[in-house]
Amino acid sequence: MKVLFIDSTHARLPEMLEVAGFECTYAPEKNKEELLAIFPEFDGFIIRSKFTLNKEELDQATNLKFIGRVGAGLENIDVEYAESKGIRCFNAPEGNRDAVGEHAVGMLLTLFNNLCRCNWEVRNGMWRREENRGIEIKGKTIGIIGYGNMGGAFAQRLKGFGCKVIAYDKYKFDYSDEFCEEKQLKDLFEQCDVLSLHVPQTEETMFMVNDEFLKKFKKPIYLINTARGKVVRIADLVKNLDSGQVKGACLDVLEFEKTSFEDLHASELPAEFQYLIESEKVLLSPHVGGWTHESNIKLSEVTAQKIIDEFGR
Repeated sequence: MKVLFIDSTHARLPEMLEVAGFECTYAPEKNKEELLAIFPEFDGFIIRSKFTLNKEELDQATNLKFIGRVGAGLENIDVEYAESKGIRCFNAPEGNRDAVGEHAVGMLLTLFNNLCRCNWEVRNGMWRREENRGIEIKGKTIGIIGYGNMGGAFAQRLKGFGCKVIAYDKYKFDYSDEFCEEKQLKDLFEQCDVLSLHVPQTEETMFMVNDEFLKKFKKPIYLINTARGKVVRIADLVKNLDSGQVKGACLDVLEFEKTSFEDLHASELPAEFQYLIESEKVLLSPHVGGWTHESNIKLSEVTAQKIIDEFGR
């Protein structure tokens, strides 16, 4: 089977496929028009987030049998249409769940202990101890929405902190384990000190976290988003940061990201973005929660193995 690499990946992915008998063509430097012209030649695509594969693109791929997304989300593929044409769609959340779980914990610890500010102040000759007194994770109730690979990895890493972890997942049942307790959404609204989001971007989750949602929490909360930027409406988050309903936010993703996740829509950034970058209650990172050296390899290995298991000789 002939496989077209539309995006760059770790070398481990084409290596595994070629050993298994696949013929790989590496073409991340080609633009969309150039790629569309050669789509009919290939049985499989490997993508990350370079562009979307909707009906128009998929109709050009007349011999396509599978798409491998080297990442967790599948929002840049029209999965329903692909599957209607018999095209298998693979993703690899198992490959970067550990990285996301660690990153979420790291962001929370950094925010709780004012580490960014402390680092800057000490480097600039300031030694302010009382002003930088932190708070502990121990004793807090941390709520997780979406208890799949990422949510589970985050809960696992919280086990040693002495906090209570509760989770809500609309599409799973009986998933309580040693790391979390299954709850309803109303329980999270009543109990949470910290809320962490681990849901895919779908029509259902687009701007799920808005003003109405945030006002349902009985206590002011801290928010962590390592999922997708468009799950949180930033204007409403800023409103609730300003009012104190949200005490702080850890944001690895933003609604202003380009589809490729490689940059922000710089010309379209609203005033709310300025609030985020100026606020000491907000910690930001550039969509790197699942972007470790180790996950780079694991994502490729997981993707390759799923393809080999299904289509290998």
